[in-house]
Amino acid sequence: ASGKTTLARALIKKFKPSVPEMCLIDGDEIRALFENDLDYDEAGRTEQIKRIQKLAKILDEQKLCVVVAALYSHPELLEWNKENFSEYHEVYLNAPLSIVRERDPKGLYAKADAGKMECVVGLDVPWHEPINSTLQIDVTESSILEEMVKEVASVVPRLSLLSTKPSQSKAVA
Repeated sequence: ASGKTTLARALIKKFKPSVPEMCLIDGDEIRALFENDLDYDEAGRTEQIKRIQKLAKILDEQKLCVVVAALYSHPELLEWNKENFSEYHEVYLNAPLSIVRERDPKGLYAKADAGKMECVVGLDVPWHEPINSTLQIDVTESSILEEMVKEVASVVPRLSLLSTKPSQSKAVA
């Protein structure tokens, strides 16, 4: 509920017309692709991320610009990314638990509070805050999506030049 998917989709929407090799891997979509065969405990979450990493690596080797929206919570997984991708930019959306609980788009925190769900990150699954992210964005209620897109683009060379170009309007006759 920090806005990972929302931000990733906004990046794709803004830049894919100019960067057609850009693609999105969303953690929830990958779970669905594999028919939700993994638990949400720490072992299941680690396996989920390893699947995403393998897919992203295949796409990276084909020179695609891969945007991943997923919850990475282990330093080893983040280190693997730094060592294995041709160009890697880690964006950490720092959302306080209070905001994540308030947003709760999937109702996970409400279910956990009611005792109907376990394995929720930040409650009974530990969260390991990233230490050396390329970019950290403080996600608050006042966060503006377009500004977040600009911040991400500013640290990704392939996108930074595109985001600083003045928009060219075409005359309609």
